[in-house]
Amino acid sequence: MSRWHISRRRMLKGLGASIALPFLQAMVPPGMNYYNMPRKPVRFSCLFMPNGVNKFHWTPEKFGSDFELSRTLRPLQNIKSEVLILNELMNKGSIFPGAEGHFAKTANIMTGYPIYKTMGENLHVGGISFDQLVAQHKGQDTPFDSLQFGTERINSGICGATGFTRLYGSAISWKTPTMPCSKEIEPRMAFDRLYRTFLPDAKQKDKTWKQSVLDLVKDDADDLQRILGRADQDKLEEYLESIRSVERRIGDDEKIKAYEEQITPEIRKELVHLNMRIEEFNETHVGVDNTEKIRQMLDIMVLAFWSDATRISTFMFGNSASNRNFSFLPGVSGSHHQLSHHQNHEDQMEEYRKINEYYVAQYAYFLERLRLIPEGDGTLLDNSIVMFASGLRDGNSHSPYNLPILVGGKGGGSLKTGQNLQFKKETPLTNLYLSMARVMDMPLECFADSTGELCEIYA
Repeated sequence: MSRWHISRRRMLKGLGASIALPFLQAMVPPGMNYYNMPRKPVRFSCLFMPNGVNKFHWTPEKFGSDFELSRTLRPLQNIKSEVLILNELMNKGSIFPGAEGHFAKTANIMTGYPIYKTMGENLHVGGISFDQLVAQHKGQDTPFDSLQFGTERINSGICGATGFTRLYGSAISWKTPTMPCSKEIEPRMAFDRLYRTFLPDAKQKDKTWKQSVLDLVKDDADDLQRILGRADQDKLEEYLESIRSVERRIGDDEKIKAYEEQITPEIRKELVHLNMRIEEFNETHVGVDNTEKIRQMLDIMVLAFWSDATRISTFMFGNSASNRNFSFLPGVSGSHHQLSHHQNHEDQMEEYRKINEYYVAQYAYFLERLRLIPEGDGTLLDNSIVMFASGLRDGNSHSPYNLPILVGGKGGGSLKTGQNLQFKKETPLTNLYLSMARVMDMPLECFADSTGELCEIYA
């Protein structure tokens, strides 16, 4: 082992850009063994799916570790051993007078408190969200204390059926009880926020925008490669290639956007009237496949965890009551919110189930990407907690009981995955947050309405 080492905070830098590095052996202080270093940091991510699930095809029949995945959960087959399926958890904060519809069960999915019913901007969700509590304790060690991503812009206006402002349906992360965290919905902007900075000069901005961020830091990367050991050289090369891959895919997406700019003025006028951006019109109402955009965002989240740019992130597959069209899926002809109100019609319930399965497949994709990245004597997934949740059990009845909750990753070895667990009915969802806080070395006496920890999930 070399007698020198580089700082854990070392970054690759260039003119107008910087990139955080993954953990390298050269970051281990002299005299310490790479694999006997203190426990790797545990990351936390929450992936939110709107509109609930087809409850008849969500929960596996058997409990414990000897179970077969349900139809909807089949995409998890390759990583079944890495996932916990948690049953009978409920967000009691979503039960209060006037808590009808979707919005009263979305904004508070990670706060556990009832929200203040308002038609304006005087929002109040009772407390900060769990991810932001973690960010307060763990976020100071990374460039970004937390990151929030999504696919749909903030939705304003009033829900005519419930009287809630739709702003409540656009955020699950709350920095304060009255301040939602803004989310990034464009892969290009998300990528640049993490890996690119610009000089004040406008011409230089234009120049750097057209360059790969890797080109900007190439000289620094080459200098570092010359002094690294072989294993670190390979790891750094793999990491940089992952960044280049994401850049390349986002570049392809920009070509599509250039084509969309040719839409006629008449269509543009109608889009302005509907207060939607052009790409949202196409994706939401024509049924364009949104999978690549979702996976670009998930890959950026993987890079953020891998590079330790952040250890806390959230991703909203859609806003509350999202009516994204899913006709690109075989056997689906309708839109999400519409199909969630299936009125127990068998054909609509099956289309609804297929949308659920689609989102589970994206969750599985994220977990598998994390599992591919070695870290210490395990993987990045081993050192993560990745929650998948919806604020409703069934979209038709708006039921907040027995929420669809999944947890992937071993939390640094603290979680016993590969289980389908049945808890007592109406067990507070906040008990899960209390348990995850302990896994992340920030024990809490309580969180919102919690009554205790979910000891069954511990290894």
